[in-house]
Amino acid sequence: MAVESQTGEGGSVDADDRRLEALDPQPLLTRDYEMRPSLVYERLRQRHGAVAPVDLLGVPAWLVLGYKESLEVLQDDDGWPKGLENWRARSEGRVPADWPLGPSLEVNHVLIQGGAGYKPLRTAWDTALRPFQDPRHAQAKRLRAAVTSCADDLITLVGQAGGTGLADLSAQYSRPLPLMAASHLLGFPGSQGDDALMDMWRVLDAGPDAEPALERLLAALADLAAQKLKTPGDDFPSYLLAAHPGLTLDELARELFMLLGMTSDHVGILISNTVVEVLSGEGSIRASLSAGMVRETMNRVVMRKPPLVNFVPRFAAKDTPLGNYTIRAGDPVWVSSAAAHADPVFAGHAATNTTVSTRAHLSWGAGRRQCPARELASTVAAVGVGRLFERFTDLELALPVDQLPWRSSPFMRGLRSLPVRYTLAPTPEQATAEPAETELAEEAMTGPGAAGSAARYRSARQRSSLWRYLTGLIRTGR
Repeated sequence: MAVESQTGEGGSVDADDRRLEALDPQPLLTRDYEMRPSLVYERLRQRHGAVAPVDLLGVPAWLVLGYKESLEVLQDDDGWPKGLENWRARSEGRVPADWPLGPSLEVNHVLIQGGAGYKPLRTAWDTALRPFQDPRHAQAKRLRAAVTSCADDLITLVGQAGGTGLADLSAQYSRPLPLMAASHLLGFPGSQGDDALMDMWRVLDAGPDAEPALERLLAALADLAAQKLKTPGDDFPSYLLAAHPGLTLDELARELFMLLGMTSDHVGILISNTVVEVLSGEGSIRASLSAGMVRETMNRVVMRKPPLVNFVPRFAAKDTPLGNYTIRAGDPVWVSSAAAHADPVFAGHAATNTTVSTRAHLSWGAGRRQCPARELASTVAAVGVGRLFERFTDLELALPVDQLPWRSSPFMRGLRSLPVRYTLAPTPEQATAEPAETELAEEAMTGPGAAGSAARYRSARQRSSLWRYLTGLIRTGR
């Protein structure tokens, strides 16, 4: 039994120093976790305190539930490094070869990597993303315009079923939009990236066709990397190669894969969660959106329902007390942002400020390894949410909020579908977009000075696998 971690006149009580495997960790990813993860976190907190032993699909790990303890881990890269080479059980052959989470953790990209190679790679990422994240930069303006254009195209496609009706905003809007934004970032020629985007979708869904989809996707990204090495452009792969010339094509493909995943699933969930909170939430959330404070609304949402609920693991560099336990050197430690946000220490502080929500949440991580694309992801999500509520005059959930279907994974939590009843504004054109922004959108899709070829681009995209899939959702009445 865990020892209570308290401090009184006699000093602090010693932490429980039993080994992780001896604590009989209980499975985390249960039916209860999929339906109501907050209840699972609370049960763990009541039994174990700020840190709990859990079983992740047959592998024991520590789950950090406390806000203070989460910050301690996230901000101390030396004491809690990333990198699977630090995992004692894996080095000793005690992690099953067919462990379901193995493939996603063994793709050694910037979010997973530890050791000496991380710092130059992260510096290159920051350099390559800067033009897209600095709002004063032309690339950032083009990105915003391209996302606006894609959002309008998706909304117009939904409206082809009628000015009023039913739609699944997850499948028809919030999931494809960030994938289309990622295609712009990666610099796929014309609509060639749409097949890769569909494969990314299949990989994220982890269905029976996920493995061949991953093979096709990595091959497509390797081909794209080879193109950018030969003919650089104004895009993320070219900028990353310029900032880190030593990257091999295989290494670059892995980084591009990570960018696709980071800007697709995370941003798509953020858009859907924001829509749900606005349509079903309390008055302050609706008021902040009505006042044009889309980012403030999103900030409130990530505190309540962060898309990334558990971060990839870190490992204890040495035997270290944390919460009520001593974490042995080499033990895997998973920080749960969702549980940390529910910690009374954090939740009570956040509730005291009802005008402007705190930025001390952990949705993008903390410390030096905070998400490198957080500003980019926030921009794409904000544009997506903003255009949705500008183009639709009325939106309401087609199901009670407690009946919406959620999907949980060891990392993410989002909606399987978001059924809504809608009324589209009478004019389907981009009524609120400025002419200059429209020109930027066309340039973003076809290249500087090529605005006249936008029609050809749109025609090609409508023949792509992604667009055929989205059109099929309308025809089947989804």
